[in-house]
Amino acid sequence: MTTRVNYNFRTLLFPLIFLFLSTSVNLLHASELSNLGLHVIPYPQKVKVGGSDFTFKNEITIVLDKDHSVPDRFTAEELIRDLKNEWNIMAKIGVRKNSPSIILTRHRATKSLKEQGYQITAKEGELQVIANGEVGLFYGTQTLLQLILQDNNGCRIPGLVITDWPSIMNRAIHYDTKHHQDKASYVKSFIKDLSRYKVNMLVWEWEDKFAYPSHPEIGAPGAFSIEEMKDFTRYAKQYHIQIVPLVQGLGHVSFILKFPQYKHLREIESSNWEFCPLKEGTYNLLFDLWKDAIDATPGSAYIHIGSDETFELAACENCKAKSEEIGKSGLYQLFVNKATEYLKSKGRKVMAWEAPMGWTVGESPAIGISPVKGLVFTESYNYETPGYSYAKEARSLGFEVFAYDPNPGVVPMMIPYTFEKSEEGEIQEGSLEKSYKFLCSAARSGSFSGMISTSWDDSGLHNQAWMMHFISAAAYSWNGDNPSLDEFRESYYSSYYGQQQTNMNELFKLLNEGVYYYAGTMERNVWHYGEIGQTHLPDLPRSDALEYDPFWNTKYKEEVNLSEVILSKMNKALQIIEDNKKSAIRHKYDLDVFRTCAELIKHTCMTYLDLSNLEYTIKEAHVNRYVDYNVSLMNLLKAQQIVENSLKRREVVFNDLVSTWEETRLPKGYSTNDKPYFYMQDRARHFANRRADMSFLIYDEQLLDIEGYLDKLKTYIDYFKTLN
Repeated sequence: MTTRVNYNFRTLLFPLIFLFLSTSVNLLHASELSNLGLHVIPYPQKVKVGGSDFTFKNEITIVLDKDHSVPDRFTAEELIRDLKNEWNIMAKIGVRKNSPSIILTRHRATKSLKEQGYQITAKEGELQVIANGEVGLFYGTQTLLQLILQDNNGCRIPGLVITDWPSIMNRAIHYDTKHHQDKASYVKSFIKDLSRYKVNMLVWEWEDKFAYPSHPEIGAPGAFSIEEMKDFTRYAKQYHIQIVPLVQGLGHVSFILKFPQYKHLREIESSNWEFCPLKEGTYNLLFDLWKDAIDATPGSAYIHIGSDETFELAACENCKAKSEEIGKSGLYQLFVNKATEYLKSKGRKVMAWEAPMGWTVGESPAIGISPVKGLVFTESYNYETPGYSYAKEARSLGFEVFAYDPNPGVVPMMIPYTFEKSEEGEIQEGSLEKSYKFLCSAARSGSFSGMISTSWDDSGLHNQAWMMHFISAAAYSWNGDNPSLDEFRESYYSSYYGQQQTNMNELFKLLNEGVYYYAGTMERNVWHYGEIGQTHLPDLPRSDALEYDPFWNTKYKEEVNLSEVILSKMNKALQIIEDNKKSAIRHKYDLDVFRTCAELIKHTCMTYLDLSNLEYTIKEAHVNRYVDYNVSLMNLLKAQQIVENSLKRREVVFNDLVSTWEETRLPKGYSTNDKPYFYMQDRARHFANRRADMSFLIYDEQLLDIEGYLDKLKTYIDYFKTLN
């Protein structure tokens, strides 16, 4: 499910009052850990500060229970690796001695310690992590790593006792790879990063990024094999993350129905978007793909069948007649129920983009049909009451209900964390605040068995742009009471990037403003909504008299002025990125990605300024035509140079972006010698799918045909040279 955002150029300037809001945590409302200089995500449920500190001296001994499990030993070994890599602290597994020790135990847990919970006690000479299960012990170590303070005297953990457990048991991240494929090494690093913040479910929307053994033609070139998916599943399980395959069912299936051999299964013959739910072949094909997905994720309890945005439901004659009998929602439920019964027989719980009690509301509710038990509702919905009565009713009927973390606005290159814009151009609260308000309420309500935070790939963002979105969802689904949103922001930058980060909050604000500017330039808005508002190039000179129409700077005055403002902001953003890259921060690759985004926005600004300068230069050539021929020719050659420089800059900026992003992903639209990529658009008109490759990011500028303009300008210059 996606949110439409209209990029109205005339309202792009973000009010300064928002841009310069203080990001410092109000000390009157700061948490106990924040007051100690600690940045722990998620924030623990109970914290008691006091007593002597635990000091890391020499080599630390990590003590496990004698009958520890294989997962417990992995937890200890992972802690050893992270202590060394993040803090240069040496540790080894051994028996307790007189030297400082870290005790990891499941023998001392009391019955009051909740599922997935843990307790940390830090005091002089001993650091103890207690849990009643393997998961809780692992989570305790992930918190431990965020409790370390470092100064000139070394590393220490303040004296404290933490007792912690989750408010929502299943904390899922939706990983959407419909328009890109990350490399295996990236997928594993992504899983490990999520585990630090106690995410325990990865709902991975594959589309064609999995080589389905039963129908290998559907998998894109380079798609992960079943053995690779099994390896990811095993790897994630070590970090207590369950991989849930999401293979779309009813709608969103252009990756399947684009193939001619499946065209007969379409609801509408001319559209590859949606299956007909009354054709038996639909189920034969999907059951094959879902079985492949189950085989690829051994040990997982769930499978997600997607099936949202069914724009064409009941469009064919047979489905239309059936919907008149059982309602449109009933027709949808007919499909979902048949899918659920099959997948339950394979031992999976079935997730779908269905809302609690959704079959009873709307314009065409279900008649005589309701969901079968075992369906898990994961969809957003706008008819809920403040007390979550629909979610509670669905749970009372035996269904699992996941809280749907609100969608951020779908904007190219960066999540609008700081502010969003309505279709009318109105400034609204950012995605981070929107998510914070909902998840805190949902976590406190006790109405949900899970939470899902989505990452729609519609605009083709790099996955690293989503990390703050993912981690905030993990934080507030674990603990809906703490911390404040301002404190979370500060904690995120310090926890994720490291204590030496500087001005990261300002960087995110600048990029937020920059991507809305970028989204409103040239043809980008026209592409998705079909509205009139094209950008034109300055008029070309013509005739012996060097005539031209001086319209451009008048028509695009506002755009030029805004481009100057945003250019300054992108230069500031690039300076912040450069300053942070020089320091010892973590996740520097994120900064490389952000740099390429800022450079592309900067290039867009400079293109508008180039076009402005181009018209003024042609004007100078015009006014000197009968005053000084050589001055006119000089200005025409200068105009040619302006255009050539702009095109060269675009090439450099774009190639840098592509090479940087492809450090962690396969080339978009990747083909092999054995298998070319089969590209076809669909009715969703996703920004990232308007081109098979990464040129979707510069397609709007290409539509201007600056190259063609240059050819015509050079032709005129050659002609003008004959006039002397």
